[in-house]
Amino acid sequence: MKVYAIVLASGIGKRVGIDIPKQFLKISGKTVLEHSIEIFENSDAIDVIIAVVHGSFVNFCKKIFQRNNYKKIRKILIGGATRQESSRIGIEAIGEKEAKILVHDAVRPLLSDKIVTACIAALDKYDAVDVAIPTADTIIEVDESMDVADIPAREFLMRGQTPQAFKLSVIRHAHEFAMKAPDLHVTDDCGLVKAFNLAKIHVIEGDETNVKITYPIDIFAADKLFQLKRLPSSDANLTQLAGKVLVVFGASSGIGKSIHQLARKHGARVCNFSRSSGTDVRKKAAIGKALKSVCDSEGRIDFVVNTAGTLKLGELLTRSEEDIRAEVETNYFGCVNIALESHRYLKQTGGMLLFFTSSSYTRGRALYSIYSSTKAAIVNLTQALAEEWSADGIRINVINPTRTATPMRSANFGEEPKESLLSPEFVAEKSLATLLQDYTGQVIDVSKHSQPQK
Repeated sequence: MKVYAIVLASGIGKRVGIDIPKQFLKISGKTVLEHSIEIFENSDAIDVIIAVVHGSFVNFCKKIFQRNNYKKIRKILIGGATRQESSRIGIEAIGEKEAKILVHDAVRPLLSDKIVTACIAALDKYDAVDVAIPTADTIIEVDESMDVADIPAREFLMRGQTPQAFKLSVIRHAHEFAMKAPDLHVTDDCGLVKAFNLAKIHVIEGDETNVKITYPIDIFAADKLFQLKRLPSSDANLTQLAGKVLVVFGASSGIGKSIHQLARKHGARVCNFSRSSGTDVRKKAAIGKALKSVCDSEGRIDFVVNTAGTLKLGELLTRSEEDIRAEVETNYFGCVNIALESHRYLKQTGGMLLFFTSSSYTRGRALYSIYSSTKAAIVNLTQALAEEWSADGIRINVINPTRTATPMRSANFGEEPKESLLSPEFVAEKSLATLLQDYTGQVIDVSKHSQPQK
């Protein structure tokens, strides 16, 4: 029996507080819609995808789908005025007498393949399947005056998610009956099946991470969940670096030196540049000359990593303009210069640019005013370039290590307990693992919690 996924992407909800429909927001380097489509595109259990989109965005969606070369999308349909109508449009487009159908909200981009597979398998026994998770909150029912009318027992309440899965004949009949009952109000397809008592609806357990993007906070939550979901593991296969050409700026000590050593150990061709060897990241021409020399000798550049940075503590009023300018030029303009000069080479290879930030980027700290602000700027630069360069096939991410045992840190803070610091070797391992991932626009947190204890 053929399996169809109907992805509903025709909403223009305003609760998220932005000017574009939420399915076109970018998270982790791709639109929410792309993430949702790719769940089914990459699933071995799905045969056909039908996208139901808003009429004003048909051409925009077609361009997205063509750019990604999705193989399973067979139809792009214009949705209706309501979710129910859009679902019916998708179902009516299926010409077969019987099939397995999954109906999914495009604004749930973190659906797991495990749930997809479970829904399809459940249709061997049931005609309708819902996905839900237990509620951790007490649910109250209120009346028109906002007074509590009832407090149902929490152990029998769950929060519904999508996809919902059906035998085609069952959900088709549900929509046919609904068209003859205009006063019926339900919020999803299972509600229709239940309203007309067409089948027993089986529930399989969903996932807390299968979030629906509805409010502004959901955007930040989803972005963080993508990061956690895709964070490179400690046992990443770094042998995939063999034969790759890696350029490291700031490799004379600390994390940069460890990246160089570990990458070479796994067979990468590593070229190092630093101010001590005559390449100052503050000078764009010097960066260009360095990268050209690598490409001329190696024939390509797969990865560019910048660990160059400087930290000088002190209250802003006590620092000279020259001192401030030097820190900004190294920490921020160094990244801008490297980005500008790296683009042409990374576009040729579909490579990755990797920067480094600091845990202080989330909130400026006293005595760190320049350092913290430049590190915040690097995060914003990374996220912006990830969008600008996605069409060029370039990935760009930023590593955010907590306190690390580097010469720069010891020069500013003196001797600290070793057990309180990350090792540069561990940060290097995570950094190289990141280079082998397919995501872009991510801040990769590396902390003591993820470092194996000796």
